[in-house]
Amino acid sequence: MRVFVSWSGGKDSCLALYRALKADHKVEYLFNMLSEDGLTTKGHALRKEVIDAQAKAIGIPIVYGKASWEAYEDEFKKIIKDLRSQGVEGGIFGDINIQEHRDWVDKVCSDVGVKAFEPLWDEKYEELLKEFIDKGFEAVVVSAKADLIGEEWIGHRFNWEFIEYLRNQGLDLCGETGEYHTLVTYGPIFKEHIKILEIRKNVKDNKWVLEILKFQML
Repeated sequence: MRVFVSWSGGKDSCLALYRALKADHKVEYLFNMLSEDGLTTKGHALRKEVIDAQAKAIGIPIVYGKASWEAYEDEFKKIIKDLRSQGVEGGIFGDINIQEHRDWVDKVCSDVGVKAFEPLWDEKYEELLKEFIDKGFEAVVVSAKADLIGEEWIGHRFNWEFIEYLRNQGLDLCGETGEYHTLVTYGPIFKEHIKILEIRKNVKDNKWVLEILKFQML
């Protein structure tokens, strides 16, 4: 089936893409939603050029929408309708266990006549994390709730050390309720490695945000 992947740049959407490719779906596009100014991603506050670099490294075209939270759903459906007109039949999403998220995905996809797929749905955290790390994916922590996760973990490699920290703090290991977000920099579906060279750590709305100032493709 010809599909798009709802793409945040993080570990869950990346693993969902990996599984979609393994299932022989033809992934035509990645799809990301940007803030109203079109400069950063809506969910993870990453610069657009970083997401562009990911798409280039993977070798799949990316399309963008941009909207306020109030206009988010309408813009999301507008983009999907356009993809459907180009022959896309389904969408791949990286939700794990938040029913509200899945209900929204099912609704918006149904409204525009495409089928929603959730390849990670209801799987055990340990199995998903092990698959991501054991398959050779690499990622960094790019944002986190400041009252839950310390500054020292921002920009840190996403690995078992960080996961153990989350476990010891009693936090959701996959960050399903927004405890943290990641950026994937390499993996088995990447043709190039994104090397982060210069960063700045900011606090916005009680969240740590990693601003990637400079990177290169290797």
